[in-house]
Amino acid sequence: MTISGIISAIIVGLIIGALGRLVVPGKQGIPIWLTMLIGIVAAFIGTAIARGLGYADTRGFDWLELITQVGLAAIGVGLASGAFGRRGIKR
Repeated sequence: MTISGIISAIIVGLIIGALGRLVVPGKQGIPIWLTMLIGIVAAFIGTAIARGLGYADTRGFDWLELITQVGLAAIGVGLASGAFGRRGIKR
């Protein structure tokens, strides 16, 4: 992967993180930087999964790859929110 590919993957990952946060219902008690970090990781892993299954390089826009990435980001945001989101909040 070239440096421009890595930079574009990071930018896409930031967007994927925001979309993953929107998909998860309810309020997430995690910081936005953690959401974006989860999105970047989900973008890299989702692309690897799409390449492994053979649907990463299709003609036109890769909708299945995007759905895979957003799904992974939603799972990651949900797990992080459940594990770390409620700490520090006193009721």
